[in-house]
Amino acid sequence: MPGNIEKVLIIGLDCAEPSLVFAKWRAHLPNLARLMEQGAWTTMNSTTPPITVPAWSCMMSSKDPGTLGIYGFRNRKDFTYAGLTFATSTAVKEPRLWDILGKAGKQSIVIGVPGTFPVTPVRGAMVSCFLTPDPATSQYTFPANLRDEIDAVLGKNQYMVDVSDYRTENKQAVLDEIYQMTDRRFQLAKHWVKTKPWDFFMLVEMGVDRIHHAFWRYFDPEHRKYEPGPFTNAIRDYYTHVDKLIGELVAELPAKTAVLVVSDHGGKRIDGGIAVNEWLIREGYLVLSEYPKSPAPLAKLKVDWTKTKVWSEGGYYARVFINRQGREPQGIVSPAEYEPLRDELIRKLEALGDETGKAIGTKVFRPEQIYKKCNAIPPDLVTIFGNLYWRSIGSVGYNAVHVFENDTGPDDANHAQDAMFMLSGPGIPAGQIAPIDLLDVAPTVLKLLGQPIPADMQGRAVVGV
Repeated sequence: MPGNIEKVLIIGLDCAEPSLVFAKWRAHLPNLARLMEQGAWTTMNSTTPPITVPAWSCMMSSKDPGTLGIYGFRNRKDFTYAGLTFATSTAVKEPRLWDILGKAGKQSIVIGVPGTFPVTPVRGAMVSCFLTPDPATSQYTFPANLRDEIDAVLGKNQYMVDVSDYRTENKQAVLDEIYQMTDRRFQLAKHWVKTKPWDFFMLVEMGVDRIHHAFWRYFDPEHRKYEPGPFTNAIRDYYTHVDKLIGELVAELPAKTAVLVVSDHGGKRIDGGIAVNEWLIREGYLVLSEYPKSPAPLAKLKVDWTKTKVWSEGGYYARVFINRQGREPQGIVSPAEYEPLRDELIRKLEALGDETGKAIGTKVFRPEQIYKKCNAIPPDLVTIFGNLYWRSIGSVGYNAVHVFENDTGPDDANHAQDAMFMLSGPGIPAGQIAPIDLLDVAPTVLKLLGQPIPADMQGRAVVGV
């Protein structure tokens, strides 16, 4: 068991891709490389699906998405056809690290961790996440007067929870905003590391995710839309900049501090989108009263629910829903038909290839087989297209199943299943370790701080075991 650890700092880099940090750009990242050389590092299996919401809350609670009842950024609120609602902090019913540590009398500082808006009471300080509508008009800190401290450090209303629009063709503007956001978050963190009492400190930087989605095609020759030019090194240069900020933050830490640098999932190029509702229409599972003249979200179209068996929602993965008798208002799939229909859908979706028919390796899961529990309202099927090289497109109106423009704006990248993990501190053995699971982070932090690990946590401590 590592000794002499009194504090734990987690630096979360949303979407940081392990292969870029551990190999491709390691020579450009001296501070991260030093943490690797001095401690343990490996890849970390993310949640299924590997999405910011719920992944960070899963990491902090050591509970899977089903147990949290949060199956993505958007979830069904009831069994009507009214679409999905955003998962905010109010959806998280399980205690997260700062809740557990607070009950043990420990002080936590939490900055920008996804799933923290609206803010909740914490023993210490909390600054909410990218879901905050507008920090200038929203209560985004706990305690409330903390915003005055932030204004004093950064300037009035200068703290940024996110960039204004990362799915835009104005690339220079989004690049500038990403740097501004990142610099301000680390400036605040560096100030509070020195001036506030804390046992556990965590910040999550969203800029890595945003820069992947906006700029991946410019550096990756395997990208379908590869476009070398002025932005070829945009992602690498940003990683280098973040590495510098990490070095400055770590330099301010007391000696007996363990440092974790983690991501919630990785990133990879995107080859295209599967218009899943178009496919369902072609296969006869989904029936519209009228096909749209141009692409439109399914929620805005007239669906003939008396003839529809299946529909889906798009995103990084496809949530597939079955119109069940006795569950949905106009359900037509009988209980006897339900499992055979799921079997049929799994077989057909996994066989669906790219635009040439070539296999892409799609995987379809029954939620009850991949989660310990299925709380709230899970999808009937969880569909990961093409090993995440393909995303799900929920809109209808393409007259095609395979599309190459995202229905929510320009997007160069998808998420990857492997996240990044590194841990450095007094007594931590150095070297690469076997891959771990995202749910192992919270038990590891508790172990480092000498706290008991709740029996219902699904992960395990990766040090001192």
